Amino acid sequence: MKAVVFRDPETPVSVTEVSLAPPKAGEVRVRISAAGVCHSDLHVQRGDWEVPAPLVMGHEGSGVVTELGEGVTSLAVGDHVVLCWVPPCGECRHCLRGEESNCERVTTVINAKGTLFDETSRLSARGAAGEDETLHHFLGVSAFAEEAVVPASGAIRVRPDAPLDVIAVVGCAVATGIGAVTNTADVQPGSTVVVIGCGGVGLNIVQGAKLAGAASIIAVDVLDDKLDIAKQFGATHTVNASAGDAIEQVFAVAPVGADYAFDGIGRPATTEQAIAMLGIGGTAVVVGLPRDGETAAFQPLILALAGQRILGSHYGSVRPAIDIPALVDRYMAGEILLEELISGRRGLDDAAAALEDLSSGSVLRTLLVP
Repeated sequence: MKAVVFRDPETPVSVTEVSLAPPKAGEVRVRISAAGVCHSDLHVQRGDWEVPAPLVMGHEGSGVVTELGEGVTSLAVGDHVVLCWVPPCGECRHCLRGEESNCERVTTVINAKGTLFDETSRLSARGAAGEDETLHHFLGVSAFAEEAVVPASGAIRVRPDAPLDVIAVVGCAVATGIGAVTNTADVQPGSTVVVIGCGGVGLNIVQGAKLAGAASIIAVDVLDDKLDIAKQFGATHTVNASAGDAIEQVFAVAPVGADYAFDGIGRPATTEQAIAMLGIGGTAVVVGLPRDGETAAFQPLILALAGQRILGSHYGSVRPAIDIPALVDRYMAGEILLEELISGRRGLDDAAAALEDLSSGSVLRTLLVP
C-alpha cells in the first residue's frame, strides 16, 4: 500500500510502498477514507519533537473496518470509524478513573516507542539494500496511508450516515478544541472566553465556547481572514494581534478580564498572553503544543492573589468512545460546523504540499484522500 513516510527533518517526506501486517489480538485493520493534516504533523516534519523514526505520518482520520484481530468484539467488519490518537488501554489507573485521555500505556508505549500496545509495529518497507525495514506508527494511528492497523479502542464506531471524509477532523481538531472547553475547563454559561489562535483547533474552541453558552467569545489571531471565519464559528469579538498589543485589546473589550483564556497555538508568548488576559478567578488553558523544551513565564503571586488557574488540556480530556460519536451526532444535527474547517482535499502524493500549505497559514485543514 501507499503511505507517507517521515525519516528525519532534513529529508522530505515521501510516498512509499509499505507493507502492513494483519491485526493482532485487540487490533483492527481500517481502510482509510480521509486523513487531516494537522500542526502536530508539522511539528514532526520540522523536528520540533523527538519521535521514533522512520514513521508513517498522520493521526487524524476516518475509515471503514476491514479486518478484526483476535478477541475484538466491540467492532464489526464494515463499521464506519473515526480514528483516535489516544486509544485507551482500559487498565491503567487513569483509564480506570475515566481519565482516558491521560492513558499511561499510550504515553509510555504508543507514543514513546512508536509501536502498538505489544511494543511491535505492523508497518515495514523494503530498504535501499533490499532488506526489510521496520517503520514506526505515529500516535498509534499512521493515517497518511491507504490502510492502518490500530488498537480496537482507537477505532471509534460512528453512525454510518455521516460523511466519512468530513468527520475525519473529529478525531483531532474537533475533539481537542471542543473537549478543552466542555471537559477540561468546564466553561460556564455567561462567561467571557478568549481564544488565541484561529486554526483548526482554535476554531473548535470557539464553537465549543458557543455550545457552552459563553456570553462573550473573543477570538485572537494575526490574520483577518481567520478572524472572519471565527465569527462564523461563534466569536462575538475579534482582536488582530498584529494591530497592537493583544492583551490591551482584549481588556478594551473585557475590562475585568477573561473568565477563561485558551492558548490554541502553544507558543511561550501566547501562553503568557493567555495568563495575562485573565480576570479574578480566571482559568488559562494550554491546548496548542509547543516545541520540545520551550518554557513560559508567569507571576505566581498574581496567580495566587487572583485565585487563577493554569490547566493543560491533552486531547480535550475526552473519553473517546463516548465523546467522538456524540460530536458526530452534533454535526449531523447541525449544532457544530465541520465542512467549514476543510480547506481542500488532496491525494497522498500531495502530502508534502499539504504540509507546506499548513505551514504558510493559508489553510485550516487539508484532507488527504487515498
